Amino acid sequence: MNEWLIAATVLIAALVPLAVVCARSDPIEGVVAMQLAGVVAALVLLLLAAGTDRQPFADLSVVLALLSVAGSLAYARYLERRP
Repeated sequence: MNEWLIAATVLIAALVPLAVVCARSDPIEGVVAMQLAGVVAALVLLLLAAGTDRQPFADLSVVLALLSVAGSLAYARYLERRP
């Protein structure tokens, strides 16, 4: 296990509090936690790509970063229209 994989493990542990915030807080605070979780997940995939020398993880992290922003914006728009 190298330093890249150790850093990825630490960041995966950082996703647990974000999941708790998403589940238990107001919807607007949940959107913020969801955006931060998307950033952390993309960083985890980049660290996994560096730690295992596999390029597909890096490609997946770029796609995840783009889709997490778009998904968060769509969810925020849904919350705005909700009565």
